[in-house]
Amino acid sequence: MSTATRPTLRQYWALTKPRVVALIVFTAAVGMFLAVPGLPPLKESVIGFVGIWLAAASAAAINQLLDSRIDAKMARTSWRPIVVGQITPARALAFALLLGAVSMALLVVFVNTITALLTFASLIGYAVVYTVFLKRATPQNIVIGGIAGAAPPLLGWSAVTGMQGEWDWAHALLLVLIIFVWTPPHFWALAIFRRDDYARALVPMLPVTHGVEYTRWQILIYTVLLVAVTVLPWASGMSGLFYLGGALVLGAVFLMHAWRLMDPPDELYAMKVFNYSVVYLMALFAFLLVDHWLLPWLTPASGVAFERVG
Repeated sequence: MSTATRPTLRQYWALTKPRVVALIVFTAAVGMFLAVPGLPPLKESVIGFVGIWLAAASAAAINQLLDSRIDAKMARTSWRPIVVGQITPARALAFALLLGAVSMALLVVFVNTITALLTFASLIGYAVVYTVFLKRATPQNIVIGGIAGAAPPLLGWSAVTGMQGEWDWAHALLLVLIIFVWTPPHFWALAIFRRDDYARALVPMLPVTHGVEYTRWQILIYTVLLVAVTVLPWASGMSGLFYLGGALVLGAVFLMHAWRLMDPPDELYAMKVFNYSVVYLMALFAFLLVDHWLLPWLTPASGVAFERVG
């Protein structure tokens, strides 16, 4: 019996892009905590978290299925289970559809309809619109397709609130905006390092179509914009000085990396920028969480703590 007919749990797990999905669901979870003064409602937050995770995993599996021919031409992705024959396309499709169906059922029945609709739109946006059309059509694929990838905080927020009221939408969309602006410098740094892979696979990533120098300038511009955008939660009253301080320090380091990337010491520096961008986003959302929810518990004497968590 061939390996392809005996896929293991580890191979199915790899099909869901667990590292990418982990960052996605982390930002969704932070969105849940930021949406309410105290602890988010247990049922909606737990089931919403699982539903969003399953949808993201489904989208990742569909992405690998549709991109398997491209993945086979790229060193970064040539090991993926569909490419090497560990999982057949039919099994991968069935697995992805099962995850998606379970996700939608959980969100509709136990959370709320609007979260299910937003999650489904995000799934389709990444797995179909970005993967099938945008990725192959334009060097701005990451910018346009980033809308779907930026949605998780909104999904988490809507899971525990149902998005009641205009202000809920405004604050939730600030979190979406942060990830949307973060995505281009994050992914273009990787694209610079892997530009030969993308050229070989005929994927029109920005370093392939416009050159490395132009892409470096775009990373720097988007990083400046990102630092400005991350100030908005504080400026709008959504977060306090603790978050602002953390955001400015993280942003200063990101700017330093983006500036140094203009004349990097070696080819590997682009990957250093890419790796920092992952740490940056996780730390930024951690600062949001601490500032909004954990910090009041640590400073009850302020008098604000009991108002925010009581």
